[in-house]
Amino acid sequence: MSFSAFRILAEALTGHGGWKPMWREPEPQARYDIVIIGGGGHGLATAYYLAKEHGLTNIAVVEKGWLGSGNIGRNTTIIRSNYMLPGNEPFYELSMRLWEGLEQDFNYNAMVSQRGVLNLCHSDAQRDAYVRRGNAMIMAGADAELLDTDGVRAMYPFLDFANARFPVKGGLLQRRGGTARHDAVAWGYARGADMRGVDILQNCEVTGFLIEDGQCNGVETTRGTIRAGKVASCAAGSSSRVLEKAGLRLPIESHVLQAFVSEGLKPVIDGVITFGAGHFYISQSDKGGLVFGGDIDGYNSYAQRGNLPVIEDVCEGGMALMPAIGRARLLRAWGGVMDMSMDGSPIIDRTPVNNLFINAGWCYGGFKATPASGWCYAHLLATGKPHPVAAQMRLDRFERGLAIDEKGAGPQPNLH
Repeated sequence: MSFSAFRILAEALTGHGGWKPMWREPEPQARYDIVIIGGGGHGLATAYYLAKEHGLTNIAVVEKGWLGSGNIGRNTTIIRSNYMLPGNEPFYELSMRLWEGLEQDFNYNAMVSQRGVLNLCHSDAQRDAYVRRGNAMIMAGADAELLDTDGVRAMYPFLDFANARFPVKGGLLQRRGGTARHDAVAWGYARGADMRGVDILQNCEVTGFLIEDGQCNGVETTRGTIRAGKVASCAAGSSSRVLEKAGLRLPIESHVLQAFVSEGLKPVIDGVITFGAGHFYISQSDKGGLVFGGDIDGYNSYAQRGNLPVIEDVCEGGMALMPAIGRARLLRAWGGVMDMSMDGSPIIDRTPVNNLFINAGWCYGGFKATPASGWCYAHLLATGKPHPVAAQMRLDRFERGLAIDEKGAGPQPNLH
């Protein structure tokens, strides 16, 4: 079943009786070529590109809950490629280019909106850092513009430009950045993978691994044993707990990242704004709600909920940036479990166990990386070789002293 304006019109005239389920509900087979652990954005994108780009269809995606119940449905929907380091920027720029053609590629409305992402600067030193980052972005093929105070004021006159502590001195603008409908991204990838023969197994939790002579030959699940030629973990914030069952200890900590949405308001924020003097970012959804977030919670947790001090800190950042936000009422809040790596950059690699692969350590960058993550992971699984733009995202880079420390915060996950 394909989607088009004609199809929508035809269904409207016939009582919408022709729509079919977006994917099947198959029973697990005894063996697959590849089993992917995690039915979130990265796992589903990997399955989709394995089938579409590499012709591998004997694949299962196993998800312990319902499809998209993890971080893919618990984020602030921002897409961007405004990174600086060679190990990151080409990767996220690949993701940005995939976002730009994603809806046409998998024939599903993911509501990709390139409304622009503006990072504000509040000091001369911060502006100099943005000049450096912008130049690195342009050298990697991305777009970047440096705005002065008047340029920012023309876009967002309601910001607090006269704040004595945090004056707005300009910002770095990526016009191609923006937002996408997070759960629709999961649905689109799931539908595309299912159409190509991939089995999506919901309510199928991995309880162990079949490891024989140092080689992973499958997984034990709550729906039975599934043997596989390769096993690929995409468990996000649960990666440490899942791969612990295979005897692996990962360089990852899990923290909760809270996000918030206000009541619906008239359109006021065209794009995405980040506060450079604190950790606060905000955009406005198509329903009118202000969607915003800030720092992760300071303690380790696997719970999809947060605590009050972070709520206070995020709201303080919002008030410092745009005082008018104080009159908006908070509608709801939620939490995603972030797999924080030791240098703040992801891992796409083999593990020391043969035929067992890892995709983890995404920190704050997981949603925006979804297309490139699936593309590069699929390449690794299909060819056995890292994709060129993900070649530095190795598991052993910490041992070899080749960290990709985008923020320069050192090996302290809670600071990335």
